[in-house]
Amino acid sequence: MIRTMSLLRALIGTSRLLRHTPRLAAGHPPDDDVLLDAPDGRLGPALVAAALADPEPAAKLLATTRDAEEWEDRDRYVSRLSAFAYRRDGWLEHWLAAAPHDPDALLVKAQLAVRRAWDSPARAERLRDLGPLIEAAAEAAPRDPVPWRLALDHARGAHAGHTAFETLWEQAVRRAPRHYGSHVAALKYLSAQWYGSHRECFDFAEDAAEDALPGSLVQALPVRAAFAQLIAGSDAGHGVAGDRIDAACDRALALSAEYPAGDPWPAEVRNLLVHVLVERGRWHDALAEFGRIGAQATSFPWTLVADDPLRGFLEARTCAVREVARRTPLRAGAAAGPGSAPRSGTFPGARPDAFPESFPRTFPGWEGPAAGRPGRGGSGGHYA
Repeated sequence: MIRTMSLLRALIGTSRLLRHTPRLAAGHPPDDDVLLDAPDGRLGPALVAAALADPEPAAKLLATTRDAEEWEDRDRYVSRLSAFAYRRDGWLEHWLAAAPHDPDALLVKAQLAVRRAWDSPARAERLRDLGPLIEAAAEAAPRDPVPWRLALDHARGAHAGHTAFETLWEQAVRRAPRHYGSHVAALKYLSAQWYGSHRECFDFAEDAAEDALPGSLVQALPVRAAFAQLIAGSDAGHGVAGDRIDAACDRALALSAEYPAGDPWPAEVRNLLVHVLVERGRWHDALAEFGRIGAQATSFPWTLVADDPLRGFLEARTCAVREVARRTPLRAGAAAGPGSAPRSGTFPGARPDAFPESFPRTFPGWEGPAAGRPGRGGSGGHYA
């Protein structure tokens, strides 16, 4: 009897997969249409020009963000431009040669130097040597919080103590109290992987999210704290309860719903959120979030959970499609597509180890998310 029931359940599951998987998969862009870290309309031309060794569009873009005090965009563009210069820096060298005191060129130069130092086996020593470079970028643009976000990333890697870190934090939030990038940097510092704990990290993230403006990415800080705990593994201990992680997901889902589907601005937050939802076994919510992501896959967090980040994204999406199909009754019609399930989408007993074996579970060394005891608000590379 037990064997008969097991065979029957397997048959029903297979029938549901065959019936619903094609329809559910059709609601998402084909694999070949998904792009990793696709630039927005402002950044794209600057990257194309940089590939031709022309720094002028990048210089104009960053000057515009500085003059307009578009700190969130500025932080994101500086990080992307420095990532491009990591492998092709001829355009940056031309820029610095023509304008050695340009505050925007100095900022990209400092961000690039910090990124390279993070990749060195002698990370702490190399980072300590970069203090004057970051100070020069900060002095060149006194109102800009981005050099101070960079200083926070630098301080963490250089093993700065809490007092020194909080001094830098005060400088960052004085310029932009709700700057997302600075909050991410602080969250990383407070994570259990660095100088805090899971609870301290969550407390900071939740306090910042409560104080965030409507639509601010700072509201997603708790889900970054959840990711930090999940990726640390079950041996980390002293973590927060699952219901607190689910509450972080619910807050991030509400934030994501405020933006149009396929919007590149919240793409990284959505990618992070969908990974945590998959970890929690919240398949309906995950599938709906993949619908909002569309073709906007991002390196973070997939570089930290898969050898190939784009493949990791696509496999997670396929997994969500199959799990929702497997749970959808055979007679359910088209209305049972992505987003039609109850809000939480959580099944009884869902837990981080509820993954199907087909989903990658390898977690390389994590460099941590960010949102610390100090503030709210930017971006930043996953190395920091």
